[in-house]
Amino acid sequence: MFGGSRQSVTEPAQDPRVPDRHRPTRRAVLRLALGMGLVLPFVKAGAAAEADPRGARPREGDRFVFATGARQGQVVAPSDLLVGGPPVIVYPADAGTGVVKDGSRLNEVLLIRLESDALAPETRPYAPEGIVAYSAICTHEGCEVSEWRAEAKILECPCHASLFDPRDSARVVSGPARKRLSRLPLKIVDGALVAGGGFSGRVGFQPG
Repeated sequence: MFGGSRQSVTEPAQDPRVPDRHRPTRRAVLRLALGMGLVLPFVKAGAAAEADPRGARPREGDRFVFATGARQGQVVAPSDLLVGGPPVIVYPADAGTGVVKDGSRLNEVLLIRLESDALAPETRPYAPEGIVAYSAICTHEGCEVSEWRAEAKILECPCHASLFDPRDSARVVSGPARKRLSRLPLKIVDGALVAGGGFSGRVGFQPG
């Protein structure tokens, strides 16, 4: 149904990369640990991570920096994003302190620039200049959504082939995922791309 070429989510500066971080989120690990008597250590570790500003969730005003590649840690500008993709994996960074929030995989964000006219009406208010942002963590089992079907403009999780439509608030096109990727609202302030708020919902593995 959605044929054509596929690309790995990458940094668009002639620096292609193929992320190999298809690990489950902490929530998925906790679910497995329930039957193994390992919950308490994970909970303690999770609490420690949340106390670290690097593990804090995105919030209004955060900038974005490249997560990997030759420009890792550099601020992403709207002009860095090519219309039609491929998506770029970024981390939020506190605009006041400059702290990059890379202490949790749940903070990985996909930035994608699309034609504004192609966006669903409910998506456009959160997508300045056609740029949308979604959690990079699949809602099925917590893998990294790292594949891009360029012709169809569809995001694909390589673990179990769940498909998401970034033009329509990351709606699930095909399972096994049942929940869309969490959206991060965006705005452009003085030419800079910033978060317009926090994630729209739970990030990562979601049952049911």
